[in-house]
Amino acid sequence: MTVLRYLNGYGPEVKQQVQQLIDNDQLGVWLQRRYPPDSGHAIQTDVALYDYTQRLKQQYMRSSGPISKVFFDTRMHVIDNALGQHQFVSRVQGNKLKRKNEIKVSALLKTLPEALLRMVVVHELAHLREKEHNKAFYQLCQHMQSDYHQLELDLRLFLTFREINGDK
Repeated sequence: MTVLRYLNGYGPEVKQQVQQLIDNDQLGVWLQRRYPPDSGHAIQTDVALYDYTQRLKQQYMRSSGPISKVFFDTRMHVIDNALGQHQFVSRVQGNKLKRKNEIKVSALLKTLPEALLRMVVVHELAHLREKEHNKAFYQLCQHMQSDYHQLELDLRLFLTFREINGDK
């Protein structure tokens, strides 16, 4: 039996279904059916990721504070830092307090389908308004991405598949 560490927060029914897919060597087939090889994206640079994030922010969170930096992080480890991270940096410059919002996204998302990249970006954008993972946070995520919860599960399934196949 495989340890499903990416699915810790899910119920036994979901874990059982995933375990069954793994046991029957069908998890990769299921993922490929759901996300065909042509479901990738062209967002491969920090500039493209910044523009992509800004478009989503402009569409759904126009009144939130500005984002100063968005970039792919090649050092981000999946378990330690998840697949995205937001930082709120405050610095004193002269007699003013400058606040910057920064988002970094794991470079692993360059190789995954665009829908999963979008889910992570939506998650990090939601932290501009809601710092905690509370009900309001997840409602905001669903406002920006109606199938947010399904995409989060799918991302966890990709990570599980990747781990099983030795690519940690």
